[in-house]
Amino acid sequence: MFQQKAAYHVLRVTLGITFIWVSVMIFQEPVFWSGFIDPWAANLIPIDLETMMKITAGLDLLIGLLLIANKWTWIVSLVASVHLLTILIGSGIDTITVRDIGLFGATAALMLVSAPTKLFKTKKPETSPPDLQSFAKAGQDENV
Repeated sequence: MFQQKAAYHVLRVTLGITFIWVSVMIFQEPVFWSGFIDPWAANLIPIDLETMMKITAGLDLLIGLLLIANKWTWIVSLVASVHLLTILIGSGIDTITVRDIGLFGATAALMLVSAPTKLFKTKKPETSPPDLQSFAKAGQDENV
């Protein structure tokens, strides 16, 4: 149990630091960072790219701070996952964004482990699932 709790906090805090660090870098050079957006995606954005990157930096900062503060972790992780998926779609996968695949996986994992358990409760089936061995055996008998 200790390892699971420790892993949760390590994942949450290191993701928080990463999002804050990226937000600072984007705030420092928003025009540079806008260059990573594919032209087709840039044409879909209704505001200028520099402003869009500043909004992105603000979102990254908010995500990072909330993760470190351990506030609304599952919702923040969900937002972060959608945000990273949007980045991967809008920027494509290259030598820079390939690391976003790992960040996406980490935020998705954090979302899953921090989500309220009631989200994943399922009703028990009214009938038991079929026994796969007897099902396979019945199929073999028909082929005889």
